[in-house]
Amino acid sequence: MTREPRTKRVTRLLGLLAVCMPVALALTSCTADDPLAAQAAAGDGKNYIAGDGSVTEYAPSERGDPVEVSGTLFDGTAVSSADWDDEVTVLNFWYAACAPCRAEAPDLVALHDEYEPQGARFYGVNIRDEQATAEAFERNFGIPYASFDDKDGGVLLGMTQYVPPQAVPTTLVLDREQRVSARILGLADRSTLNALISDALAE
Repeated sequence: MTREPRTKRVTRLLGLLAVCMPVALALTSCTADDPLAAQAAAGDGKNYIAGDGSVTEYAPSERGDPVEVSGTLFDGTAVSSADWDDEVTVLNFWYAACAPCRAEAPDLVALHDEYEPQGARFYGVNIRDEQATAEAFERNFGIPYASFDDKDGGVLLGMTQYVPPQAVPTTLVLDREQRVSARILGLADRSTLNALISDALAE
């Protein structure tokens, strides 16, 4: 078998690299610019897309219309944002097997205990669990506030402008007019969420 001259082989390899490198760089830039897309494409079986903890705040003049939230809590109570007049509301999207949700749970409990007496209400929005699983999580972490049973996606669907599908956890702070004043995409840092709730109450 006649071997190809070394210089010819090197030339051919360089040609292949010239073709492949732009493709590889393009793929890398896509995933670098969109970490949620990168996680969705990873195929690692973790069943959730973790946000990067980024915080978005909306000045009063930049907020959209009041959100419309309605659904049923795990205890069967029907709840609507139409009843949240002049109250700051914190919505936390979660489910039990989500590791970041478990990590942030104690801080959410502490913030609820601090701010509920000041007029802030808290709700969880559970997007996946059966009632027994959700209630076991709540008992384990001592969650004092109720959660929507949102397996049908009704609450999430109405909030897709602010909550990317499967981006769990996500936490929203609504102002007294039920407009989104802030969003944390991913695990909520306690000090950051503390400041966001305090600012909303002070408006």
